[in-house]
Amino acid sequence: MQTIDTLIHARWVLPIEPANTVLEHHTVAIEGGRILALLPTSEAKTTFQAKQNFELNEHAVMPGLVNSHTHAAMSLLRGLADDLPLMTWLEEHIWPVEGQWVDENFVQDGTELAIAEMLRGGTTCFNDMYFFPEVTAHSAVECGMRAVVGLLMIDFPSAWGSGPEAYLQKGLAIHQQYRNSPLIHTAFAPHSPYTVSNEPLERLQVLAAELELPIHMHIHESAQEVSDSLKQSGLRPLERLDQLGLLGPRLAAVHMTQLIESEIELLAARNVSVIHCPESNMKLASGFCPVHKLMQAGVNVAVGTDGAASNNDLDLLGEMRTASLLAKGVAGDATALTAHQSLQMATLNGARAVGLEQEIGSLLPGKAADLIAIDLSTLESQPLYDVASLLAYATGRHQVQEVWVNGEHLLRQGELVTLDSEKVKRQAKQWRGKIAP
Repeated sequence: MQTIDTLIHARWVLPIEPANTVLEHHTVAIEGGRILALLPTSEAKTTFQAKQNFELNEHAVMPGLVNSHTHAAMSLLRGLADDLPLMTWLEEHIWPVEGQWVDENFVQDGTELAIAEMLRGGTTCFNDMYFFPEVTAHSAVECGMRAVVGLLMIDFPSAWGSGPEAYLQKGLAIHQQYRNSPLIHTAFAPHSPYTVSNEPLERLQVLAAELELPIHMHIHESAQEVSDSLKQSGLRPLERLDQLGLLGPRLAAVHMTQLIESEIELLAARNVSVIHCPESNMKLASGFCPVHKLMQAGVNVAVGTDGAASNNDLDLLGEMRTASLLAKGVAGDATALTAHQSLQMATLNGARAVGLEQEIGSLLPGKAADLIAIDLSTLESQPLYDVASLLAYATGRHQVQEVWVNGEHLLRQGELVTLDSEKVKRQAKQWRGKIAP
């Protein structure tokens, strides 16, 4: 009998690959931080003996959720300026506050708050875009969290840099520092078409190809963005980006609420991923991403929460449910986004969007052991007819009980292992006292 690190015996396992699969009484075997095998529990108990055994007799085990777009440190701005249109919210409230308060300490404390919230909700990887990405990376490593850290690019100066050249050099240094990290991955993160001019975008496109890095960017977030682009250049933002060579399989386009039919065809032809942030888009009245049309065209669609300043939470289970319901409403078709498709959007599709589909997003032997266990014994989960349906439409983040990243236990029986919850709360309250005394 082979001795290994961990055996997780579950009532149900949803591996995501193959699609639409629910396995009953199965076990995930973990060795060296990776999935060694997925097999019936009866077989696992005669094949392996483990240093750690977990009997999860009323739980569903699935891949950790991938939050495909967020601004982690902005958790410290949760609820600061609500019920405002996007540009008013940004230009009159968020940007001025960031200009006054954002520094290394802000990013560290805000990222710790975000990671704590995400882990408690079953997120094991987040794709981030914010100032001081080196601090975000360090915080994630300290917590044992997987992150894709965005190497920010904007035309104007900030607390993090004086302009495009400074951002580029700092970003390349971060990429070099973490290029062999098991937890930290990097992506170029030009903020948006309206904050980054052509020359920096062209440089990023060349470097992304050379370094094999994704590009993570807000695109077509609002009608105003499109109309302003047409006035300035005569081009819609996607058309301009295509002329610059940015539309391709490395690009993860966030929001995409303003799309015409020819653009959906273009995204499919260029193999661009779309990251859908339904709750933030609805809250800011930015529009609706045509998820069903995109998926019918063959576009990879993932889901993200955006930052807590515009959502106002980092609850990816809730975001997944909103995405599914909204897709049905927008399409006028109750079959538009099924429960299994919703679960895939929040796992494997997210991994694909950030270039990590070979590493995470499904429970296949050889992949990293990023997985979660959700308690389905609660009153709110009864009666249980269909596990995927229950997870997609009726499960809350409070039911996430266990979280592993790279085989390391980060949430045990609902309690954080690598973070001090009281310290994180205390830090958040101190920032609230500074920002809005």
